Amino acid sequence: MSRYFTEDHEWIDVDGDVATVGITDYAQGQLGDVVFVEVPEEGKEFTKGDDAAVVESVKAASDVYAPVSGTVLEGNAALEENPGLVNEDPEGDGWFFKLTLSDPAELDELMDEGKYEAFVAKL
Repeated sequence: MSRYFTEDHEWIDVDGDVATVGITDYAQGQLGDVVFVEVPEEGKEFTKGDDAAVVESVKAASDVYAPVSGTVLEGNAALEENPGLVNEDPEGDGWFFKLTLSDPAELDELMDEGKYEAFVAKL
């Protein structure tokens, strides 16, 4: 499995042609306590950069963007009942949605973990 990152602080784990998407630990730290998450419905199609999900905290509401193009396989239903999972385990159980990749070449435009850490260090 390969993990990639965006400048908008999304992470994406890729296993074959299936990608799992969430927000990074840095992003959840900036948001503060997450109180609401809206994930996309199964079958929804995204083009890279589309608004894909919404996360609201006590501080702000923020969009989560599709880091790649694809079709949603599932949204993380656990976040509806427990949005705090995003704070507790942002890069694990707090994932937002899974999708099938429609253009795997788009992954080449994303950062690996080392590049992402260097990007965050400059913020």
